Amino acid sequence: MTAARSYPIRVEARLDEPLSRWLWLVKWVLAVPHYLILAVLWFAYPFVGVVAFFAILITGRYPRPLFDFTVGVLRWSWRVQFYASSALGTDRYPPFTLADVPDYPARLEVEYPQHLSRGLVLVKSWLLALPHLVLVGLFAGGGSWLAGRDGSDGFTWAAGGLVGVLVLVAGVILLVTGRYPRPLFDFLLGLDRWVLRVAAYVSLLTDVYPPFRLDQGGAEPGDTEPAPSPDTPAPGHAGWTGGRTAAAIAGAVLVLVSAGLLTGGAAVLWADRTQRDADGYFSASNGFSAGGYALTSDPIQLHGVEAGAAGWAATVGETRIRATGAEKPVFVGIARTADVSRYLAAAEYSTVTNLTENGAVTVIHPGGALGVRPGEAGIWAAGATGVGTQTLEWPVQDGDWTLVVMNADGSRGVVAQVEAGATVPALGWVAAFVLGVGLLVLAGGVALIWIAARGASRGPGTPQVPAPEPERTSTV
Repeated sequence: MTAARSYPIRVEARLDEPLSRWLWLVKWVLAVPHYLILAVLWFAYPFVGVVAFFAILITGRYPRPLFDFTVGVLRWSWRVQFYASSALGTDRYPPFTLADVPDYPARLEVEYPQHLSRGLVLVKSWLLALPHLVLVGLFAGGGSWLAGRDGSDGFTWAAGGLVGVLVLVAGVILLVTGRYPRPLFDFLLGLDRWVLRVAAYVSLLTDVYPPFRLDQGGAEPGDTEPAPSPDTPAPGHAGWTGGRTAAAIAGAVLVLVSAGLLTGGAAVLWADRTQRDADGYFSASNGFSAGGYALTSDPIQLHGVEAGAAGWAATVGETRIRATGAEKPVFVGIARTADVSRYLAAAEYSTVTNLTENGAVTVIHPGGALGVRPGEAGIWAAGATGVGTQTLEWPVQDGDWTLVVMNADGSRGVVAQVEAGATVPALGWVAAFVLGVGLLVLAGGVALIWIAARGASRGPGTPQVPAPEPERTSTV
């Protein structure tokens, strides 16, 4: 690792072609032995950092054995991530060592500082590094590798965020074409290098503030790209202009947005295909109890909805409410909120206002006995009563409505299992639309990043020299 050192943390990598089309699919499994060892090393990592913090605060020096351990953990993690998840740049299995391995395709070196500021050590890991940590959170996901590490799994920094999405894109392209897209590799190495520089700074290994600069490619700035592949642009022509940088940032944002869309669309599609019951309903069920004479819902506000409306039928479909009495015949009905309020005005009843993991949250309305049995109230737009499970069918209408569950005889103490469901026929179309938009956004983001990275790699190019004009001859 020779050449002028523009920054004391040097991250170098070589695209180790040819690469297997399919091996990247199982590399995360093959790397499990490394993950187990790294889990132990990362458990010790913050404790070593605390000792180093006080040593720097008192002496102004990072103890060399602790420095070598910290750099070694970062180096080991970088090799594993380069192999398994943050670049997929080699099929060569990572070595089990904290030491530098000169012939391995991924390397990390940190210059040992002879002196470190006692004042900076108090603020650089959290306050000064905050702008970088925000960006690293975008690149690596999960709020950033450094800010969110919890000891045992801190080495999994490249498992999410923009890096994770772009690595997946690169893997799919490799699987289909058999070649790793070089511009995408260069861009990924720029993101990885940025994260590792911030990692070293936050780990107190240097006082030199990380540059806000995307140094793409496997070589450090000013170096010659190690072992270039045949389609690698000539070194020394990288040029991240303002337009290319803006295009890369816009592409990164689009890729992250597409990740949310694709994840959401896949979740909706999974629900549409697997979460319906035998009758095609999506339903939720819960047990309820009330010490009074009735159990009611909060008002259901349906404004601008007409009975049998085509939009409602296409979106929500058929609705169904079922109630099963635990001890007595049950009544379930729905009526306008104002009518329910008048009917239960003098009676004690409970209103369900929220559902939590610990059960239902209810508001108890004090009162006396119920004057009229529910079947005789004459206020219901729809209702069902009897022994066992009762099913309520109701044509949706405009207005404010309240669902009521009672004992059929109007007695005190309501205990029932209530289920609400709908067919939601539009869910499949929603999933397809969201997935389609996600794929389009992903394609647009990848294209922007590809164009920006490829243009930066090519640089301004070589000016073309016009061909000389042929000599003119004359005859007499």
